[in-house]
Formats: sequence, structure tokens, C-alpha cells
Amino acid sequence: MISRRNFLTAVAAGTVSAAALAACGAPAGQTGSAENPVTITYTWWGNDDRAERTRKAIALFEKKNPDVKVNGNFTDFAGYWQKRATEAAGGGLPDVMQWDLSYLRDYAQRNQLLDLGTVKINTDAFDKTLLPSGQIRGKTYGIPTSTNAFAVYYDPAKLKEIGVAEPAGTWTYAEYKDWLTKIGQAGGGKYFGASDFTGIWWQFNIWLRQKGIDAFTGDGKLGFSKDDLRTWLNLNSDLRGTNAVVPADRSAQVKPKSPFGSNLTVSENTWDNFMAGYLKDSGAKELKLVPVPSDDPDNLGLFLKPSMLMVASAKTRNKDAAARFIDFMVNDPEVGNIFKTSRGVPASKTQRDGTTFEGTDKAVVDYETSIGKYLRDAPEPPIVGFGTLEAAFLRFNEDLNYGKLTVDGAVDQWFKEAEDVIKQNA
Repeated sequence: MISRRNFLTAVAAGTVSAAALAACGAPAGQTGSAENPVTITYTWWGNDDRAERTRKAIALFEKKNPDVKVNGNFTDFAGYWQKRATEAAGGGLPDVMQWDLSYLRDYAQRNQLLDLGTVKINTDAFDKTLLPSGQIRGKTYGIPTSTNAFAVYYDPAKLKEIGVAEPAGTWTYAEYKDWLTKIGQAGGGKYFGASDFTGIWWQFNIWLRQKGIDAFTGDGKLGFSKDDLRTWLNLNSDLRGTNAVVPADRSAQVKPKSPFGSNLTVSENTWDNFMAGYLKDSGAKELKLVPVPSDDPDNLGLFLKPSMLMVASAKTRNKDAAARFIDFMVNDPEVGNIFKTSRGVPASKTQRDGTTFEGTDKAVVDYETSIGKYLRDAPEPPIVGFGTLEAAFLRFNEDLNYGKLTVDGAVDQWFKEAEDVIKQNA
């Protein structure tokens, strides 16, 4: 395994020229010139801040590649996928697209995304444990723009206020649960330990990895059993109904904010790139990150997950230009400095080295550096329909906390929904 500390040196810091691509056997496509540039379309989701940063990156690309013009547009996350579905049905996906891991298998298995292994994109500066997340059955359909990793957030000021020690950074599940219990007891109903961690799909995924179990098989089936899920949900059964876990009705009252962002809990398990949002929501002066618990100190089950990926349409008539643009967006140091960690930590070492990280950005980068020795290969993209199953995972856990379901009932209902989703997409 190549850790995050041992990246290969990038071959080139800038863009790859059209001539170089042609010399490497890049697929033929339309060629342009500064006087008559070829045009490609690019689309992404996000807010106005991301749009402004993206337009700066596009302008920089066009300046360095005057033979290519990029027509860009964006929308919000929900509207983005509705539009892609409509375009895919009509055979007209944009040339290049920002992409989410949850949808990669859906489109790749329908042959709607370009195999990026057929074009020239430099991945020398990427951690080799990360690249499999963009691959399906040996083909590369997505290149990560940035990474995030799972962590336990906590508020050191709240711990000091109630007299509970900060975690050391390595712990078993028993030690982690004991810590949550101490917070619940000392918090006196003002602060709770955390949300029910067994309702977090990715925490479950990591627990499976700690036991050497893949959540999904390569052919789109479940890789774990009902007994595995039952064991997982029972792991927290002794904390439900205590102040170690925030009550379901209290969590519902603060939505759409999280209990952690609403200062109900002292800790939360989630992705490290949520730092800025948590600070803004909670008003905390400082938040810290430590690795998730594991009963195997040598296997924390951690991996780098793409915050987002770059993909291309299988039907693009401008493979050369599309490949150059993707390579630029994931590797160019100036692009890294434009986005910083607003897309997550830059996946390319070339971009990270060209970016100045301070404050919140630095805290996230430092955490990912600190867990480098624990990182393993990222899992393959989730099965088709994964978004539905992740939502159901949380919903049934909430019902469990409300007392509407037993553990066995939650297991049976989730597996039934999973089997239906898999059958529909077979």
C-alpha cells in the first residue's frame, strides 16, 4: 500500500498539450486553434461560491489552452441529478461533468460514461489507495478532485465545561462508548454524547472493513449478512435511551441542522470536510478530529473517499479536449489554490503542494495526514440505488430510537428494501 505520505512525484505541474496527447495515442477528436477553438461543455453542482471558483478555474484553463473553449453551467445537488437523468435518457450528457460516487455505477454500467483509461490523464500524484473508488470492473470512469475521510469530531470547550477528558485518538468501541456515557452523565441533559452512531451508514461500512468484510460485491450485491447488521445495531443497544445518545425527538427539533451543529451533542461521527459548516452552525471557536474506534489497532477501516469526481460522457466527440480539461482541474496547482478545501482536500499532491492551507483548511489537511498509515484501498463505487438504501439505513435507525422498531425488525425491513432495490436494478 502506498500511504498518503509516499506519493509519487508528479510528472508535470501544468497541463498536457494537445500534441503530447496525440503522441501518446489519445483518441482522435475534433481539433481546434486559438482562432477557432473547439468547444466542450462542463457542468457541476454547488452554490454561488463554488460557481465563482469554478469560473476562475475555467478562465485559467482557457488561458493556458487557447484552442479549447469551455461552456459551463451549474445547479443545486437535487436538480443536478434530475437534469443528468433527463439528458442521459435523450443521449445528450455534457462532455465533462462533476460527479458523485453514489451515482458512478448507475451511469457507468449503462455505458454512459467514458472509460478514462482510454485517454491521457496524469494520476501519478494521486494516492493509489484512492483511485479504485473511481473504477468499476477494472475500468476507470471517475478521477477524484478531492478527498475526505471519516472521523470523530468533538468540541474541546464543551468537554472542559463538563469535566470530561479529551480522547487520546486511539480507542476500542468499548472505550468510545464509555466516553459517550461519561459525556451523557456529566452533560446533565444539556449536552448529549453523540447521535446514534449505528445509524450512520459509512460508520457501519468502516466497521465491516475492520472485520475484513466488503459492504458490496463486485457484481452489485450485498457483501454482508443479516447477522452482521444485527451485531452492529446491537453494539449500541445499551446506550439508547440514555444521555449518551441524543433522543430522536430532540434531533428532529433542530433539523435541518445536525445535533452537533446545534450544540446538542459534544461529538459527531462524519466526514472531515464538514468542519467549516460545523463551526459556522455551532459558533464553536475550535473543533477537533480523531480517528474512529476500532477493536483492531492495526486496522481502523479508514480510506480516502472522493468528495467528488470528474467524469466525461461516453459520447463526447472531443475526447482530447475533455481529457485535458479533467487533467487540468485535478492536477493544476493554481486550480488547487482557487478551491483550497471547498471541494475537500485536493486529491492530487501537485495541487496540495501548490495550495496554502490555513485555519479550518489546515485542520482538515492535518487530520488526513495524521491517518496516512491507517489508510487502505477505497471501496468500489456503491451499488445502483445506493442513495435510497443509505436513507433507509438512517430512517430505520431513527425508528429504532423512537421505539417503533426492534433491532430484528430494523434488520428485516432494511434487507427487504435492499433486496428490492437490487432486483429492480439487476
